[in-house]
Amino acid sequence: MKNKRIRVLYTISNFNTSGSGKSVYDLVNGLDKTNFETEICCLKDTGDFYKKVQALGCKIHLFPFINSTKPRASFLSGVLKTRSFFKANDFDIIHSWHWGSDISEPLAAKLAGVPFVYTKKAMGWESRFWKWRSQLSSKVVAVNEDMMDAYFSNMLHKTVRFPLAIDTDKYQPTKPSESLKQQLGILPEDFVIITVANLVEVKGIETLLESVKQLNDSQIKVLIVGDDTNPYAVKLKSLYNANNFVQFLGKQLDVIPYLALADLFVIPTKDEGRREGIPNAPLEAMAMECIVLGSNISGIRDILKVFPDCMFQAEDVSGLAKKIKYWKDRSLDERLELGVEMRKRVVTEFSIKDFIKNHENLYLNLLN
Repeated sequence: MKNKRIRVLYTISNFNTSGSGKSVYDLVNGLDKTNFETEICCLKDTGDFYKKVQALGCKIHLFPFINSTKPRASFLSGVLKTRSFFKANDFDIIHSWHWGSDISEPLAAKLAGVPFVYTKKAMGWESRFWKWRSQLSSKVVAVNEDMMDAYFSNMLHKTVRFPLAIDTDKYQPTKPSESLKQQLGILPEDFVIITVANLVEVKGIETLLESVKQLNDSQIKVLIVGDDTNPYAVKLKSLYNANNFVQFLGKQLDVIPYLALADLFVIPTKDEGRREGIPNAPLEAMAMECIVLGSNISGIRDILKVFPDCMFQAEDVSGLAKKIKYWKDRSLDERLELGVEMRKRVVTEFSIKDFIKNHENLYLNLLN
């Protein structure tokens, strides 16, 4: 191994949403600075979270590191430009957090003689390019158990499983803000449900809203945090804004004050499309001792498998309604007891310290 700090480049499309961005942030912030030097490459300097990453002082490159396979001539030209970028900056490892099945990036890394790692963040294997991307990689990081069986059973020699993680020192039980309660019109007797998500159709938000509508309980209030300007969110608002039980709060860079208000967190993702890898938002809620209910699908199952009664079948409106009512009817002590157990699980199984150490060991082993 070279007698210098290992130069790791993290590639990511953008920081418009903070899901994968948080993982990149944690790695840049947490890797041992005596052994590792980190830089980031992204396609755009947009998104509120970009400014937070920028504040780390890590060098950020704006460079088109992915290229469409058609037309072939421009694809090859783009690959060679990316290869030159990797070599010119003398990176030791490229670790991609790009969401798609692009093959130009690992091909450029291979031509540059640089080990390439990518993190498989979401379910989905329809494109043939996923297999090619994996074969071109030195290592693949899968974030949940189902991926190992469904996608990587024939390449276990190059696949490791690291669940995503959160900072449990940052996300911990927090007293709710009375002024925020007042601002949102939440009364002392209200039972508050929150969901935090990138509002796209696969998130299944209508399952939650229909469940609450079915219960017809004026004490239940729903807070939805996430960008509410895209077509799916606009459609949701047109259908449900007249219902006084729901508020769309838009994107919030700091979700802690909103999670602190919640009696229940619900993640109602559908069992289709890209689905979940390991979603951050329910882990953040659990770390704050908020009870989480989630669809019984890949990724969410990794988080809630020791709490089977907190899972429901995806898109099962009545099933979710029953679980909401069950926990609303429980005593405060019962809810607090489960909240404490959920935080313990996050601290034990989704530790940021383990997340950082796993990656450090992966990088060291790649270069040995």
